Amino acid sequence: MSNYLETVNCLPFYLIVAAVLIFVVAMCVVFLVKSYKAGIALGMDPKDLKKVMTSSATFTLLPSISILLGVIALSGTLGVPLSWLRLSVIGSLQYELNVAEIAATAFGLSGLRIDEMTMSAFVTIALVMTAGILGGLFCSIFFLKKYLGKLSSKPKKTETGEKKPSFGDHATTAMFVGLCAAYIGSYVGRIAPGEYHDIMPLFTAFVAAIVMAVFEFLIQKKDMKVLENFSLAASMLVAMAAAVVFQLIL
Repeated sequence: MSNYLETVNCLPFYLIVAAVLIFVVAMCVVFLVKSYKAGIALGMDPKDLKKVMTSSATFTLLPSISILLGVIALSGTLGVPLSWLRLSVIGSLQYELNVAEIAATAFGLSGLRIDEMTMSAFVTIALVMTAGILGGLFCSIFFLKKYLGKLSSKPKKTETGEKKPSFGDHATTAMFVGLCAAYIGSYVGRIAPGEYHDIMPLFTAFVAAIVMAVFEFLIQKKDMKVLENFSLAASMLVAMAAAVVFQLIL
């Protein structure tokens, strides 16, 4: 195990990841400067542009808390460099964790367990995570222009004047319901009759769902839109803390 951890956290791997991220940051700076100059050319007030940049930077930090938690969760098994890279470039928190777990299971492991990991499993998981996310990149290259055209068109409305949900809305909802059902079903299946030693995943998911439901109530019913940036991070933090406390009790 020590050799595996030393390999996936070796200095050359850190340097490769750092080079990639420096390139990405440089691109962001270039686009920021170009966007600022374009705004000035359009006659926008420089003070307003600076306010937009400041507010955007502030609200970017809040969702990044959940990203950091994802890096911590993955780094214990896949090492810091790969986890850092996957959640910094194109990757998505929900996607990376799910795909890593699926790839590990398909490889024959019981999950993302450090005591079962080998370099062969690591390479397979990294390849699946990287290849899978490329689908969004290719879709953007070939279909984004057409998709943006649909977004710019006026949305269809119901007889009451409300916005009619599109196929994309239904497809996204169905996808997340299917994912939740699959994972919760697998958690339930791990609990043998009369044996509760493996109830932790189900308990953690239950706590996270309750916290998210509270946030959704406050956002939708109390119009506290600012909480949208905290909901995912708070759900993960509370669920993780509850899992630690529950484990200590057991």
